[in-house]
Amino acid sequence: MFPRRIQGTKSHYLRRSVCDDWIRALPGDKKQVFEATVGTWESSFAMMSIALSDALSMRAGGKLVCARENVSVARTLLNRVSRLLVGFCDALTVWGKHLRVVPLVEPLNTTFFRGTTGQNAAAWNIILHRVAVGDRQRFVQKLKILSGTVAQLEQEFEKAAELISESSASGQYWAELDHLHYDFNTCLREAEVVLKSFLRALPAEQLDAFAGAIQKPRHRAWMSMGLGLSRASA
Repeated sequence: MFPRRIQGTKSHYLRRSVCDDWIRALPGDKKQVFEATVGTWESSFAMMSIALSDALSMRAGGKLVCARENVSVARTLLNRVSRLLVGFCDALTVWGKHLRVVPLVEPLNTTFFRGTTGQNAAAWNIILHRVAVGDRQRFVQKLKILSGTVAQLEQEFEKAAELISESSASGQYWAELDHLHYDFNTCLREAEVVLKSFLRALPAEQLDAFAGAIQKPRHRAWMSMGLGLSRASA
């Protein structure tokens, strides 16, 4: 069967699967917004990953002082990308309440996480996804859970990094940093998938407003975009 065209929206968004949304190319203007946004996330996360990789290599080589310094750098960089992702998720949570055609989402997958924080969040997301009433509730629920998971992973990374910097921490804390990095990467990829589905559903006439607002560091900026978002409920 061919996907059904949704009537009453200028976006001409077709109800496909999330996989279809991800595979298919975005129109040129939406593609630019996607690549610019993801590029910002990726650059910060890539620098963080390099710092952490160097720290682990230095520790393995017995250079503990340099290793701890790199962990401190990695912590600062992770905090930066964490703020970006949390702000993004919170903003789309508000925006998603006002879209006529809601982006499709799939729940987080427990097998994509190594730690209990991510696995528990995914398990909870699966339950809520099954009992949710409609796509809008699923969309909002996933964003809230993803935002909370990112924030929690960042806090756990910071705590482990502090313990490592204060003393000769045991190997478990170094291993924890590696696992937290893996799970944070999973959240980053999930955010990219949600963003692409969101852009596909976003009406073309709202793209400029979205592109301008997403560059702002605080999600409260999304409340003053002339789309009625200032009256959004919490």
